[in-house]
Amino acid sequence: MNERNEPRTRPTAWAAMALLLLLATGAKTFGQTAEFDIPDPPGVLEGKNSLGPAPGASGYSPFGQSGAPVMGGRAGPSVTRAPLDSATPRASRRSWEGQPNFRVQAIPEAAVPAYGSLDLPSADVPVGSEDGYSLDDAVQLLMDRNLELLALKFEVPMAEADVLTAGLRANPIFYADAQLVPYGSFTPGRPGGQTQYDINITHPIDVNNKRKARVQVAQVARRAVEAQLQDAVRRQVDNLYTAFVDVAAADLTLEYSRKYQQGIGQLLSINEDLLEKKQIAEDPVFALRAQRDVARLQIREAEQALARTTRTLSQLLNIPREQASAVRIHDKLRDDRPLPMAEDGLIALALERRPDLQAQRLGLHRAHADVRLAKRERLSDFYLLYQPYTFQDNRPDGLNGARSWAVGLTAPMPIYNRNQGNIARAQLNVTQTHVELDQAVRRVQDEVSDAVREFELSRQAMIDSESEILPSARRVRDAAYRRWQGGETGILAFLDAQREFNERVREYRDAIVRHRRAVLDLNTAVGARLLP
Repeated sequence: MNERNEPRTRPTAWAAMALLLLLATGAKTFGQTAEFDIPDPPGVLEGKNSLGPAPGASGYSPFGQSGAPVMGGRAGPSVTRAPLDSATPRASRRSWEGQPNFRVQAIPEAAVPAYGSLDLPSADVPVGSEDGYSLDDAVQLLMDRNLELLALKFEVPMAEADVLTAGLRANPIFYADAQLVPYGSFTPGRPGGQTQYDINITHPIDVNNKRKARVQVAQVARRAVEAQLQDAVRRQVDNLYTAFVDVAAADLTLEYSRKYQQGIGQLLSINEDLLEKKQIAEDPVFALRAQRDVARLQIREAEQALARTTRTLSQLLNIPREQASAVRIHDKLRDDRPLPMAEDGLIALALERRPDLQAQRLGLHRAHADVRLAKRERLSDFYLLYQPYTFQDNRPDGLNGARSWAVGLTAPMPIYNRNQGNIARAQLNVTQTHVELDQAVRRVQDEVSDAVREFELSRQAMIDSESEILPSARRVRDAAYRRWQGGETGILAFLDAQREFNERVREYRDAIVRHRRAVLDLNTAVGARLLP
């Protein structure tokens, strides 16, 4: 009796070993069932990344059907425990709400002094320092050092990692169990079958090429991410344009303010000499002294505006704070060249070159790929069961134990769930993406048209100002100066004429800056560097 009872201590050891193996493989074992916790599908199809919403994303994950029943079929003496969703790979990328908030706002133009000796800036003399950054230099620095773009560039290798994840095959599943383990021992009055120990290996079989469809979706999504990155570069370059022109305008305003102070100083010196000779009253001298004090204040304000715009430019170029104040630019602010081509040609070029439109078109390809993937998901994986080792313990009956093997196949029966909802959703998403693409095309066309109109209007305003308005204002000022010098009028009359002339100069300065912005805005709208 003791000899017959001694071998019965072995099933407990076998069961403990099997339990440890199950825990090591992440299974939950209870009786004859086993479940596996399956993570979320690859994040490449989550529809979002730090570049903003991915175009063409359907908003659902077609890499598997959540809540699919665990199906099995008895093959030999044991049952496969493979869940139908075990081929689902893990999510690998983060998602962010919304899009990055690009767009630097242009600062309001600083006031130009009302008095002083101002004149037209030379069309051939650049604004800024000779050793300052040109616009080409600034764009190159932006591409190499801008922190926003450096961070967004990581989206491309992450999308490539998603392609790798989508192409990974599902892992086989190891399972071991012990069956018909008695509580105590079997007796003639309470007979039972022999205790059995099984080792199973279940391998998923992708009979419907779902993995290939997942890879295709991930590859299109990667190309869309690359186009989104190019569009982020376009918008960040537009920010650079705004900041660069702001610095040029502030530099020009500072130059005007210094000329104003110089002109007021010359007028004050002349009138102080006349006052000493008692040839004029005190009122003009007091007025000029007040204007001199105003000139000093305007210079300080212009210097502050230049420092503020320079800091903004330095942030975009990722120049250290201790070096930001020393940043200077070099630019020919005035540009009177006409449009490089007609409006229809510019619109056609924008529809071809704009990276946001390219991303939308790739999003449409991705939406079609989602439909193909959803149709592939109608049939879940088959699971091939290979049971290389089964041991039936016959020793309690005084017989030798038996060893055997088994093979089996678990196949889904797509009777109720054929992924109908996800297929319908993916097909609707194709139509939705078509509508979004049409909207994007219309938006680009309108942006180019608006940029062309602003270009032509600002260019004509600049040319009219320098060819008609300013010469007339100069003639009025010069006539007032001659009358003052001839003693026909007083200094105050000349100061009024100088103020009117300076106002026209301010308007001309604004026209130059406005047209320079219009030129660069046209580049942004078309998505290509047409004019410097």
